[in-house]
Amino acid sequence: MIHDVAIVGAGMAGASLAAAIGARARVVLIEAEDMPGRHATGRSAAFWSETYGGPAVQPLTTASGPVLRDGGYLTPLGSLHIGRTGDGTLAERLLHDFAGSGVDLSRVDPAAYVPGLRADWVHGVWEPSCAYIDVAAVHADYLAAAKASGAGVMTDAALLSATRRGGVWRLDTRAGPVAARVLVDAAGAWADQVAALAGVAPIGITPYRRTMVQLRTDPPAPDGLPHVVDLAGGFYFKPEAGGRLWLTPHDESPSLPCDIAPEEWDVAVAIDRLEKVVDWRVEAVERRWAGLRSFAPDRAPVYGFDAKVPGFFWCAGQGGFGIQTAPAAAAMAAALLLGEGDMPHGVDADRYRAGRFPDTG
Repeated sequence: MIHDVAIVGAGMAGASLAAAIGARARVVLIEAEDMPGRHATGRSAAFWSETYGGPAVQPLTTASGPVLRDGGYLTPLGSLHIGRTGDGTLAERLLHDFAGSGVDLSRVDPAAYVPGLRADWVHGVWEPSCAYIDVAAVHADYLAAAKASGAGVMTDAALLSATRRGGVWRLDTRAGPVAARVLVDAAGAWADQVAALAGVAPIGITPYRRTMVQLRTDPPAPDGLPHVVDLAGGFYFKPEAGGRLWLTPHDESPSLPCDIAPEEWDVAVAIDRLEKVVDWRVEAVERRWAGLRSFAPDRAPVYGFDAKVPGFFWCAGQGGFGIQTAPAAAAMAAALLLGEGDMPHGVDADRYRAGRFPDTG
């Protein structure tokens, strides 16, 4: 059987695209792990924020909001961007960067939102639209929709080789051969490796480690605490069930594609930064984990057919924003791949085209 589309990677990017095109094409998802979503998708910090990722990502996030809200995947949270005495220009830059975007932002007193906030944190910008996102439900529902449309899902199926003859990709995987007219690279941290196997010039997709910890604090994370993010980019934290706190030092350490684990140093840095923000005492580190966030050189995601190799479609470089942008990104990618359908409102696909990098894609 020759499929219309073979998608390498069944995380959020691959699953959402398969769901978007499954009724219009014969699709197979090819996943290297024993279950989809084991890496970046399964290690998400699980929030949706229109400012997260900056102006390049915001149109995709904003366009995804109605779909996620209507699906019941979002729960109100709110985000407070805070800064120290000397960070006023950072607050103004945030407001400037999203002026005219439709994102609701306003200056506030951060002490009114965070009990125990230390006195030198005087700048606050409030983003009311920020929400918790049920990542597991979104991913599971995309996989279910893809399967219901007839898409196949292969697991334990790492890609070993890919050659194109007569307009058809012949793929060798650990689970057996696959033939398809279009090969989609939705392999996350492994995107450039998949491209290399297909004889496609790499874009320079670089994975970076991001550390997360779950803390028990005294006092517990208070009811009504929003997502809190450093205007200078040094941390963010958000409340979780049982008065727990999820915290990251917002680290970005380059890494090879792998099953990444947290470093003790980064855990210590995270706690040290939290203690400089609030007067709460950290009682215990209950969990720690790390994930890989993969970026193109300009830190915007990459969607579209490769400029030099026919039939190879990039769906990569989502950074840490692939979950919050999934509905709009999948709709955009589906329109580009199939040559039909409308672009999501406010989204310019040319901004994310694969051929924007010299001598690559």
